Amino acid sequence: MSQNMVDNAGNGSGSARHHGEIASLIRSMDWSRHPLGSPSSWPVQLRVMVNTMLSSPQPMFLAWGPDLFSFYNDAYAEFLGPRWTYGTGMRFPELWSDVWNDIEPIVANALAGDGSLHHDLPLTVTRHGTPEPTWWTFSYSPVRDENDKIVGMFCVTNETTKQVQGQAAADARENRNRQILDSATDYAVVATDLDGRITRWNEGARRTLGWTEEEMLGEQVDRFFTPEDVAGGRPQIEMQLAIETGSGTDERWHQRKGGERFWANGEVTPLKGEDGNTIGFVKVLRDRTEQRLSDEALRHSQADLATALEDLRFAHASLEVDAAEATAERDHLWDTSPDLLMVTSPDGVIQAANPAWADILGWNSAEVENMPITDLVHPDDLGALPALLANLALGPISAVENRYRHKDGSYRWISWVAAPAEEAIYATGRHITAEKEAQQSLRLTEEALRQSQKVEAVGQLTGGVAHDFNNLLTVIRGSVDLLRRPGVSEEKRLRYIDAIADTADRAAKLTGQLLAFARRQALTPEIFDAAQNVVALRDMMGTITGSRIEVAIDAGHVPHPINADRSQFDTAIVNMAVNARDAMKSEGRLSIRVGRVSGMPAVRSHSFIPGDFVAVALTDTGSGIAADKIDRIFEPFFTTKGVGEGTGLGLSQVFGFAKQSGGDIIVESREGEGATFTLYLPLAVMPDKPEVGADASDLPMIGEGACVLVVEDNAEVGTFATQALSQLGYKTRLAVDAASALAVLAKGCDGFDVVFSDVVMPGMSGIELGQEIRRLYPRLPVILTSGYSTVLAQNGAHGFELLHKPYAVDKLARTLRKVSDWRRRS
Repeated sequence: MSQNMVDNAGNGSGSARHHGEIASLIRSMDWSRHPLGSPSSWPVQLRVMVNTMLSSPQPMFLAWGPDLFSFYNDAYAEFLGPRWTYGTGMRFPELWSDVWNDIEPIVANALAGDGSLHHDLPLTVTRHGTPEPTWWTFSYSPVRDENDKIVGMFCVTNETTKQVQGQAAADARENRNRQILDSATDYAVVATDLDGRITRWNEGARRTLGWTEEEMLGEQVDRFFTPEDVAGGRPQIEMQLAIETGSGTDERWHQRKGGERFWANGEVTPLKGEDGNTIGFVKVLRDRTEQRLSDEALRHSQADLATALEDLRFAHASLEVDAAEATAERDHLWDTSPDLLMVTSPDGVIQAANPAWADILGWNSAEVENMPITDLVHPDDLGALPALLANLALGPISAVENRYRHKDGSYRWISWVAAPAEEAIYATGRHITAEKEAQQSLRLTEEALRQSQKVEAVGQLTGGVAHDFNNLLTVIRGSVDLLRRPGVSEEKRLRYIDAIADTADRAAKLTGQLLAFARRQALTPEIFDAAQNVVALRDMMGTITGSRIEVAIDAGHVPHPINADRSQFDTAIVNMAVNARDAMKSEGRLSIRVGRVSGMPAVRSHSFIPGDFVAVALTDTGSGIAADKIDRIFEPFFTTKGVGEGTGLGLSQVFGFAKQSGGDIIVESREGEGATFTLYLPLAVMPDKPEVGADASDLPMIGEGACVLVVEDNAEVGTFATQALSQLGYKTRLAVDAASALAVLAKGCDGFDVVFSDVVMPGMSGIELGQEIRRLYPRLPVILTSGYSTVLAQNGAHGFELLHKPYAVDKLARTLRKVSDWRRRS
C-alpha cells in the first residue's frame, strides 16, 4: 500500500515509479507506529507534496502538520549529513535542533501564512559531529488544504557556503592588495579596461596626479596625457604596444589635475584575466621632473665643455696649417689665458705649462716641467689617475675634477678638459676652488632647508589630517542633524545611518595610516607561512617592478612560519621590491629567497643573537650603495635617490616593522654591484590544525546572557559599551578604572564571563589590569581595547585579545562570543 502511495501521488493513476534513495527509504519504512499512520491514509495534499519533491532535482523540504513532520528529497538529503538516513518523519525541531533557535521565527511566520525569501543566511550547523559555519539561500511557504487551512510548511533551498566563503576570500585578497598598493605612495598605479576607461586608481596616483579615485573611475586615461599626446593617439599606441610586445614604455610630459605639466616615465602592461586573456591594462607612473631638469642642465654643461675642447683641438690643427700664424696665436693664447694650460706625455709627465700656473698654483713653468702630475695631485685623488690616463688614450675627456698642490702646500680644485694628440696630451684646467666652497656652503642652505622641509612636512601632515577629519566630521554632523528632523522616511534614515558608519570606517582607516606612518601602530600578529605570502605577492611585484625586471622567487618546499602582522609583512616586502626597482632603473633582475637560518648576525647596536630565524633576502642588480650611506639608509626621510624619486620612508617602515616583530634588517652592498636586503624574523611553530570555531568571524552574534565587566574611564565610551552589550543580550557592569574593577572581582568573580577593558587609563593600565586578573583569576578571559598605546606599539597585546578603537558593535559581539566560548570549553 505504501509503495503505491509514494509512486502514484494519491490519484490512483499509474504514474511513473519514483527512484532514488529517499523514495526507497519511504517505501521501506514501517509507518504503522508513526503518528501519521499508513501512507494510504495520508491526506491528498501530503501525498502530492511528497511526490512533487521526489520528482524534483531542486533541494526541497516539507514540514507537515502541527508536529512539523519532516520530508525531503535526494537533493536535500546531502545537506543533512548522516541524519538523512533516519530523518524522514522526524519532527522538524528535532531534526534541525542545532539551528532551531535561529530559524524558529521564520518557520512561525510561514505557519502564520507569511512566506519569506532569505539570501546567504548564516547558520552554525552540527552535521558531522562538530559545529561548522554555513550559509543558505531558501524560501519558506505555507501549505494549505482544500479548506485553505495551513497544514504545513514547504521549503526550497540551496546551501551557499562555498560561494560565500569564496567571495569573502576574494574580498579579503582584494582588500589586501588595495592596502599594499596604497601603502606605496611614491608611484601611481592605474588600471583600465580594454577601452582605456579607468577601473583602479591607487593612493600614489592621487598624490602624483591630483585626482581622487572617485573622480577618475570610468574616465578615459587620456585625462592625464597632454592635449598634443592625446591628439596624436599616444595612450592608444602604448596599449597596442603592451598587447604586441608585453609592455608599452614612455618618458614624456604628463598633466596634473590643475593643468600643471610634469615629466614622468611610465610603463603599460596587459592585465590578464583568470583565463589568460587580456582584460585591460596597468600603467605604473613615476614623477621624474626634477631628474629631467637636472639632466638637461648637465647636458648643457657637457656641451659647453665639449665646445671648449673642440676649440682647443681646432687651435692645434690650425698650428699645422699655418705655422707662423698659428704659433703667434698659440703663444698669445698660451700667455694670456686665465686658465691652466699644459702638455703632458701619455704617462702624465708635464712637458709644458703656461704662465697661469704661477697665478693659480704658485709654480712657474720651469718648476713644473718634467714633473709627474702625481707629485701635485692630492693623495685622495691619485686613485682615479690610472683609469683617467687610460681613457685619454681612447679619446677626449671633460669635466674631470681633482685637487692640485699649491707651492705653499695648500690645495686648489681644478676642473680639467683634455684630449690626446699623437704622443702628447693637451689639457685645460679651470680654477674652481671658490665654486667648490660655494657648493659646500650650498649643501649646508640645503641641509638646513631639508630640516625645515621636515618641519614643513609635519605641518602639512597636520593640516591635511585636520582637513580630512573636518570633512569626515561634516558628513557625520550633517547626517545626525538630518536624522533629527521630523518625518524622516525609513529609506532616508537607513541612508543617513549608512553614511555615518561608512564615514566612521574611513576615519578609523585614516588614524591607522597615521599610526603606521609614525611606526606606533599596535601590530596584529598571527602565525602564517612567510614563504607562502611571498609567493602570493609574485603577480603584484611583477606589476610594480615592470616587465623589464625579471623577478625570481625561491621559497623552498617547506613552510617557514613566523608570528607577525601579515599586512605589515607584505608591505615591507613590497617596499623593498620598490627600492630595488628604483636602484636598477626599472631594468635588471630581482631575486627573492626565503629560508631558515640559525642566529641573526651582529649589526648596528646588537651583537650576534642565537636562535632560529626566517630570512627573506632580496638581491638586485642595481647601482649599489656607497659605504658611507649604508648606516643611514634606514633613517626616516633619508634617501640616496634623486629629488622627487622617493620620500625616504619605505625602508624606515621595514626597519620599524622588523624591530617591532623581534627581528631586524641587514643590507650588504658595494657601489656599482647591487645590494642584498635581508629581513630576519623569529621562526614560529605552525599549529597542527586550527580549532573549529576559533575564528570569531564565524560565530553568531548573540549574547546568551553572559556577564561582562566593562572597565572604561571615559564616561561616554563606557555608557556606549554597556548599552551596546545590553542590546546584544549581555549583562554588564561598569568600572571606571582598574582599581574599581579589581574591587568588584574581589567580591566574587564567578558572576563574570569576561572582562572588557580600555588600555590607556589613569593609574593602572589595562595591560597591567589584565596581567593581574590573569594572576588572580586564570580562568577569567580579558579583552583589551585601545585606539593607540605606546606600550601596545612597542610590546604588543601581551597575549590578550585586542579590539581596536573605533570598533563596530558586531565585531565587539563576535570577540566577546569567542572568548566566552573559550571559557566554556576550558
